[in-house]
Amino acid sequence: MKTLLVIAGPTAVGKTALCVQLAKTLKTDIVSADSRQLYRELSIGTAKPMQAEMDGIRHHFIDSHSILSPVNAGRYEKECLATLNTLFQEKDIVILSGGTGLYINAVCFGLDDMPPVAPFLREQLLVRFQVEGLEILQSELRQLDPVYAQTADLQNPIRVTRALEVCLATGKPYSSFRRRQTVERPFRSVLVALERPREELYARIDTRMDTMLAAGLIDEVRSLLPYRNLTALQTVGYQEIFPYLDGIYDYDEMVRLLKRNSRRYAKRQLTWFRNQGNYHWFGPEQGEEIVDELMRTAN
Repeated sequence: MKTLLVIAGPTAVGKTALCVQLAKTLKTDIVSADSRQLYRELSIGTAKPMQAEMDGIRHHFIDSHSILSPVNAGRYEKECLATLNTLFQEKDIVILSGGTGLYINAVCFGLDDMPPVAPFLREQLLVRFQVEGLEILQSELRQLDPVYAQTADLQNPIRVTRALEVCLATGKPYSSFRRRQTVERPFRSVLVALERPREELYARIDTRMDTMLAAGLIDEVRSLLPYRNLTALQTVGYQEIFPYLDGIYDYDEMVRLLKRNSRRYAKRQLTWFRNQGNYHWFGPEQGEEIVDELMRTAN
């Protein structure tokens, strides 16, 4: 059976370098499972791999879409499965790598069936977000669904309002609808997650933020001001800079928030992958051990 090798993990843990190494060893391609790197307009703030980092390895779902044509998990699932179907015609193993757990689950297991929500409820929550701010909605979500709030990206207004609308429409926690029914796939999935000591990971995140700023992150965000309300930009790395450009706080505060929110995001990613219970954990320097695990599980 064909094999999908999933390399997941938090931001800045070292997925790109390891996956390129693995792709060379396994003579295969890399499919990105990052909900932001697929947008061609977002580069610096998404830590998108440069051509030199790709080192000749074909990457899919990098610069593949426009923020004007947003991608959700359902669309990603459909398009990624089609890409994998093509790749598996010539490859026995393909690497799927990223930090967007929902996209990974969609490809490997299928998506949950969520209840329908009346449009007016969604509109009410979006108005509340604009008037009351994100913190009020975050607090409400923590009360209504503490399980989901523990691992969700609470800096993402779209994720928060989506979960809240399900809670309010059904009277049940959003997380209660996320007990997925696994669908059959024509490939097996080997799930690997990467980790580093926390202080080391946080130091890498801080350094990455400094590098992004030096590379022109503020100018990138300034060029996206007309699109600031699009879903793709409701995320860490962009939401901290828009208020700075509005004059709400100064440069030092912006940098502090960028680093703090990125560290918090990484922590939530780690918690999410650990809660899945089906990942094999490795360090980013353990490429040989990962290949050994891949071969072992094939027998």
